[in-house]
Amino acid sequence: MAAPLRLTAKSASPGIASGPAFLAERPDAPAPSTAGGYGALEKAIDISIGELERLADGADAESRDIIDFQIEVLRDPTIAEATGARMEADENVVFAWVATLDAYIGELEAADEEQMRARAVDILDIKNRVLGALAGTPIADFPPGSIFVGKDMEPSRFLAHDWSKGGGIALFSGSTAGHVALLARAKSVPMVIGTGRFSAADGDPVRVDGDAGAVVLKAGGILIPSPMPARTSAAGAQTEYGELRTADGVPILLSININDPAEIDALDPATAGVGLMRSEFSVASIAEAANEERQLAIYRRVLEQAGDRPVTIRMLDIGGDKPLAGFEDLPSLSASGLRGIRLLLARPEIARVQARALLRAAIFGKLSVMLPMVTFPDEIDRMRELFREEAEKLGRRSLLHRMPPIGMMVEVPAAALMLDTFGSAAFFSFGTNDLTQYLAASSRDDIDADAGKAAPAVLRLIAQAVKLTSGKPLSICGDMAGNPHYLPGLLAAGLRHFSVAPARRPAIRSAIIGLNADGTRAAGE
Repeated sequence: MAAPLRLTAKSASPGIASGPAFLAERPDAPAPSTAGGYGALEKAIDISIGELERLADGADAESRDIIDFQIEVLRDPTIAEATGARMEADENVVFAWVATLDAYIGELEAADEEQMRARAVDILDIKNRVLGALAGTPIADFPPGSIFVGKDMEPSRFLAHDWSKGGGIALFSGSTAGHVALLARAKSVPMVIGTGRFSAADGDPVRVDGDAGAVVLKAGGILIPSPMPARTSAAGAQTEYGELRTADGVPILLSININDPAEIDALDPATAGVGLMRSEFSVASIAEAANEERQLAIYRRVLEQAGDRPVTIRMLDIGGDKPLAGFEDLPSLSASGLRGIRLLLARPEIARVQARALLRAAIFGKLSVMLPMVTFPDEIDRMRELFREEAEKLGRRSLLHRMPPIGMMVEVPAAALMLDTFGSAAFFSFGTNDLTQYLAASSRDDIDADAGKAAPAVLRLIAQAVKLTSGKPLSICGDMAGNPHYLPGLLAAGLRHFSVAPARRPAIRSAIIGLNADGTRAAGE
């Protein structure tokens, strides 16, 4: 049997503790957002101050000093003025708050003195506390006796936890000069920092040795390596998973579409991976769209559950029939107006948060990023530049990240007709729902009735578009892919990678093995 893995760390508070792991980087349950506007932010700040004041009741002097500092920042008029200035520049109140606090955090992280750098987590703490108040999702406690595992830990989270039943702290980074380390020493909570990222599941036994500066994991635990060059694109990876063959022996990949991160738990072993994750269904409000850590936790969960199978996550396709709570101030969210990549580029504060979460999540699996509703090549170029800018910022903060392949959803007829001009797209995936709607000039409510009549036009357009892809990875993830009736035409068009709803996978698999690669029925069928 493999021996337990012992990782070298740095002692931040002496003592030894053993217990089940609690992973800090994971999503909280989604909840509705409060209405937008500066009044909502003021209310969220007041709620956060009240929470901190309750934590301070009965706290020791050192704890009270930390809480007073956070309350002072929340009441700082310069913070309010900076946020207000961003709002006057037509920035949404939630993202104005995030940008203001992120700028403050960046200044602290760039400071020469370690004590100043350690203050950054205090500001991150109050930033996320206010976001939680806006979204109705307060920072949750964790089970007594657990070993807290994460990049860092917020002081208020430490103070709100009951340490009388034991437990300890193991941080991937952290600082011995940080407030949590100070609090841990004051309360005799074993703590180590600087472990580097390691793999663990909730409930795994973990031992923190704050005397020797070490973490002991169960047999099979691994240290996650530093970033390496990006791996093969999820959209075109040929793996043993999900590969089946047509009746005449041509390999076909079969992936699934997911809307809810929980759907990944039922990933069939014979599935190639996730061909489309619709990220907008995991973000219930503008406050959640502004929460980088929450998005990171969602994407990480999906990637880790997928293992070495590829996952393609589509950036937020909000607008049209998919509004975002708290973002009603936009002038037009019609189906053909400001939606998809148009909205992301018009409101880059939304895209930047999601880009950072995706960049950080990419180290946990085979991630590809897909852009929604792309119409023109420069939209991809602008989004790729935004990703490069955010990657540079993460690098300056020493946060692990990896640049994923960035491709596009083909769902706008103008783009489908001109795919040979989208040279910077790493891959293409046909979204037949919107493609059918726009080709048939139908409303979203009428498309079901018109889909059958429009199908020949859609199939012809796809067949023409496939010839323009220059051999780049290509898939289809719209409803047509999950309908056996259209499968012969899609195979004849040259498609070899299908991503369908999990419930449709058995029917599509059965249909594929009964057809030849040109879409004709196999002999004897």
